Amino acid sequence: MAGAVDALAEVLREGLDPERCPRRTSVPVPAGELLLMPAATGTWAGVKITGVAPGNPAVGLPRITGGYLLLDGATLEPVALLDGAALTALRTPAVSALALRHLTPPGRPSRLVLFGSGPQAYGHLTAVLAVREVAETVVVARDPERGRRLVAHARALGVPEARTGTAGDVAGADLVVCCTTARTPLFDGRLVPAGATVVAVGSHEPDARETDTALVRRSSVYVESRAAALREAGDLLIPEAEGAIGPGHIAGTLADLVTGRCPAPADGTAPRLFKSVGMAWEDLAVAVAVYRAALSATAEPPSRATGGPGGET
Repeated sequence: MAGAVDALAEVLREGLDPERCPRRTSVPVPAGELLLMPAATGTWAGVKITGVAPGNPAVGLPRITGGYLLLDGATLEPVALLDGAALTALRTPAVSALALRHLTPPGRPSRLVLFGSGPQAYGHLTAVLAVREVAETVVVARDPERGRRLVAHARALGVPEARTGTAGDVAGADLVVCCTTARTPLFDGRLVPAGATVVAVGSHEPDARETDTALVRRSSVYVESRAAALREAGDLLIPEAEGAIGPGHIAGTLADLVTGRCPAPADGTAPRLFKSVGMAWEDLAVAVAVYRAALSATAEPPSRATGGPGGET
C-alpha cells in the first residue's frame, strides 16, 4: 500500500495532469456493465477492462472482475497482464490514502468510521493505517456478520478499539470513509464534526451518491480531477442540480494537494471531503509500480520497457 501511494504521488509531482486523462467508457451488458479505462504517456500505456456484475455476490463470485494490459509506450507491445480486480483493490485505497496524507493532520490517533464490508473496506482500512494512527474503528455494514468479520480484521491489524456501529457514529468521528454500493446518502452530513475528513469512493455515476447535500455544502471539497468529478460524481452533481452549490464549489484537486498549489485549510472550521471516482492514470501509475516490483522480485534484468525514473504515467 505504501508503495502504491508513493507511486501516485510521484507521477503528480512529475507533472501529470489528471484533467487530460481519457474518459472512462461504459458499456451496458446483460450481466451488468463493462468499463474501459485507457491511459498513456511516452513511456507507458495501459488499459483496464472492468466488469461490474451486481449479481455475482449472490453466487459467491466477486462483483468486480477484469484485467489490466500494460504496454510499452513507444511500441505498444504488451509487457504485462495484471488482475484488474486486484489492481483496483490496491489503487483505489492508495488514492484515498494519498488524499488523507494532505487532508488530515498528523498527531493524535483518529477515530475512524468505516462504511462498507467488502474488498474496498478492507483495502481502505489498510490504507488509513498506512498513513495515520487509528485509535478506534467503527464499522457500519448492511450485513452484520460481514461487519463483525471486518471488526475482527481491524483488531488483528492492531487497532486498539474496533466495533460495529450505526450511521450516527459519524458525530464523533475524525475520519469517515465510505466505500459502498449505496446510491443514496449513508448518513446525516450535519452530524459530521467541523474538523473531520470524509472520503467517498463508492460511486462513479451522476445519479448515485454516498454523502448528502448538507455535508457537501458545508465542506471544503477535493477531487482527483474537476472534469471527471463534474461528469461522474453524483455526490457533487446532485447538490449542484438542487442549487445548493455551484460548479466552483470544488476547493482543489489531488494534484493541487500533492504539489502544494492548494494546501488543505488548517483552521478546522469545516469538514474536508475527498470525492473519488477512479481514473485511468491511477491504474497506470500503480500498474507500472507493480510491474517494476515484479521484475525486481524475480531478479530479471530490466527490459527496454522499464524506462527511466522520470516521465512515467
